[in-house]
Amino acid sequence: MRRIAYNGPGRCVLLNSPVVSTHERWGKGTRHAGERRFLEGPASRGRELARLLRIGREFVRGFRALRDVEPCVTVFGSARFAEGHRYYELARETARLLAESGFTVMTGGGPGIMEAANRGAQEGGGRSIGCNIELPHEQHPNPYLDLFLEFRYFFVRKVMLVKYSYAFVVLPGGFGTLDELFETATLMQTGKILDFPLVVMGEEYWQPLFDFVRGTQIAERAVAPEDLDRLTFTDSPAEAVDTVLAAATGRFGLRQRKVLDRVATS
Repeated sequence: MRRIAYNGPGRCVLLNSPVVSTHERWGKGTRHAGERRFLEGPASRGRELARLLRIGREFVRGFRALRDVEPCVTVFGSARFAEGHRYYELARETARLLAESGFTVMTGGGPGIMEAANRGAQEGGGRSIGCNIELPHEQHPNPYLDLFLEFRYFFVRKVMLVKYSYAFVVLPGGFGTLDELFETATLMQTGKILDFPLVVMGEEYWQPLFDFVRGTQIAERAVAPEDLDRLTFTDSPAEAVDTVLAAATGRFGLRQRKVLDRVATS
């Protein structure tokens, strides 16, 4: 069995074999030169320190921009559902009710479900925030934003979305939405965040996926039944908002006047 030996930043040697670059051997090439260098493996102390400082600056920029926001609810979903689509309108109405209840609505800042949620927030008289990620195909901010931030690193963006949110509302979407849904579910499952409302909307869309969770993962004991019980499934904007309000006022202790007024009249 041949052994791998380290041979300097971004390089490795298969003993008795020619030198090959890590990213070429392991398929870590990307379109962005900076990301390619990051994935090549160990680098000099100076390069690693510079990268750490860039990441730190991005965290600080996000913390400063969001430090005064009211309690947020983050809405996830596909960028591909246009105005008039049933999921677009579902996101828009849900966000409007959230805003009327006193919440700031946060999204990825792009089109589709994100636009619908930001639009609904403004229609409900609330604040609307977008936290975008730099992608190879540039994603322009939607026109319904009071504050727009753009991040280079996915993990920094995810920290912002969790740190400032009191709930997630997940509507139909693709790989990115699946990533956000299951990363949040994992944080709940492992106890990193407790009593965090995770509302999944678009039951028909998600049904096959959660049939697999129930019928295979739970049956094989890869997932515990109570892990799935942490999620709320509904197609009712009012029920989604009531779920968030119950957690905000009951478990998180929020005492905003808008929130209390809605609870008193519901």
